[in-house]
This record gives sequence, structure tokens and C-alpha cells, in this order.
Amino acid sequence: MPAVAAILGSAFADALPGELDLTPEEIETEWGRQTLYRLRAVKRPAYVLFRHELPHRLLPNQINYRAQAAALRAVDCGALLVTSSVGVLDADVPLYRPLLVDGLLMLDNRLPDGSACTMFTKPSDTHGHLVFDEGPFAAAVTEQVRGLAEQVQASVAGTVTFAYVQGPRSKTAAENRAWPRLGAQVNSMTLAPEVILANELEIPCAGLVVGHKYSIPDRDPPEEAALSSTLDRSREEQERIVTAFLRGAEPVDFPNSIYRFNE
Repeated sequence: MPAVAAILGSAFADALPGELDLTPEEIETEWGRQTLYRLRAVKRPAYVLFRHELPHRLLPNQINYRAQAAALRAVDCGALLVTSSVGVLDADVPLYRPLLVDGLLMLDNRLPDGSACTMFTKPSDTHGHLVFDEGPFAAAVTEQVRGLAEQVQASVAGTVTFAYVQGPRSKTAAENRAWPRLGAQVNSMTLAPEVILANELEIPCAGLVVGHKYSIPDRDPPEEAALSSTLDRSREEQERIVTAFLRGAEPVDFPNSIYRFNE
């Protein structure tokens, strides 16, 4: 039976989402071993993947993105929610409110190790070009997230364009001035590789982000708070939606295509 899954980040550094009964499962892939956490007591399989592991120990550049994607394919994931706590580049975008991602800027399609962000690293009968017929974020999954968020009174504040900026360092003021000129409203060091690799494996995705700080140069932040505190607030907003998604979301058809020359 197809599964649903959610990828969680730094906001969940030391804690499982509340009210979820999760059990770890080790998945062997050609890219290495990956731990997924399966949700019990649901009618169809549901999994959580902690991108930085649990507890948090991996920097963004140390994540084995291909192993994570392959593990999700191994459990037949048919709807994936990729989350991130983000820096906000647009003064009109609120902090600590759930936002759905509807646009992606990843100007250099590379993983942090410098290799191409692709599962197709060697010639094979199954490799091909990922073609975005609909886009990196599947409308059918995104609308499920929106509806489930309303059910748990965590309504989405809007949609945003996300910019991927490789870590582990933070962005410079000059970089944060440049991104909005390209249309970016939020950015972080993750999410994009996961979405691209999942699409290559024909896994439909939605992106859910929460701003935990403003990354607008020459603007005073609205409040002074420690990073751990802002991530805690980010987790609180994501948690209800993630829980609702894992319990209530359904797999959907893949809306894009892989163009293969041998077909």
C-alpha cells in the first residue's frame, strides 16, 4: 500500500512530534542506510524522516540526500511533505505562520558535495530528464496540506517562493539583498535537494515552511530572541499540520514526468 511521509528539520532537533507513536525502521539503499520512523495505528503506512537525524547531529552539507530519497521510494511514498524553518526576505511575509511553497529557486542544481542534484549518477535504462509538467510541488498534495491545516486550526498564511542557499554558513547581507530581486521570499539550507530528488523518483511533494527570523538587511528584527527559541516557535506551528498530514493525507498521482530516450 502506498505511504505518505514528512521530512522534518532543525525545529525538531531533539523531539518527536507530539502525540505520534513512532517506531524506527532501518532502510538499506544503494546510497547507504537510512532511518525512517513509522507511525503506528493508521490505516495506510506513514513515515517521518528527520533530515538531521534524531537527535540533531548533521549539518546541512552532511546530509545523505540520495539515501533519504531512496528510502522514501523503498516504502512506496506517494505523498511527501517537506518542511523547513526559513529566513524571511519579504517584509510582508509573517513570522511563525505556516506557509506553502509554490515556487523554487535552485540556480545551481547541485548537492552540497558539488555533485549534480540527481539520482541518475550513472547511465542506466531508467535514467532521464525530470520534466516539470506541473512543477516541483504537486497541487494535489499542496491542497491536502491546506485543507488539513484548516481542520486543525493552523491555517496557512499564504504561498511563497523558496530559494535554496547551501550551508552550513549563513547568508551575507549582500546575498540577502540579491535573492528578493530574483523573486525569492524565503530561504534556507535544505528542502530543495529533497524535493528535486523525490521528483526524480516520481514522489509527489508539497513544501511547508515557517519563518523563524527576518533575513532582511538594514532592518531591525521585530524582536530579539535566541535561535533555539525561534525554532521552538517554528516547530509549534508546523507540528499540528505535520501530525494531521501523517494521519489524514492520501497518496496522489505523480504530476510530472521523466523523459527517457529509450521509451
